[in-house]
Amino acid sequence: MTRGRAHDLNVCGVTAAVAVIDGKWKTLLLWLLESGPQRPAELRRQAPGLSEKVLTQALREMAQDGLVHREVYDVLPPKTVYSLTDFGRELSEALAPLSDWGHRRLERLAAS
Repeated sequence: MTRGRAHDLNVCGVTAAVAVIDGKWKTLLLWLLESGPQRPAELRRQAPGLSEKVLTQALREMAQDGLVHREVYDVLPPKTVYSLTDFGRELSEALAPLSDWGHRRLERLAAS
């Protein structure tokens, strides 16, 4: 799926929603930011394998889509903090039933 689908007005709602969270790291970043504002280094520590470049790109896309807020503090060294917007929190809440389903699926796989 391409980023362009996130802004295409002629797709179904599920496609538009999935386009916003498409990728390996965005759902994890949403989940991590549910606990409160975090700095990029804190997010990277909690996501082994996530490169700084990919983290930056994902956070920028999420900010463009209105899911996260980027706060830059005018201090030395510069300090940047990311937090969920109300829209991002709403998406996170909408994904909760899907997360529950995923956990039930994993339990079924483990039992078989």
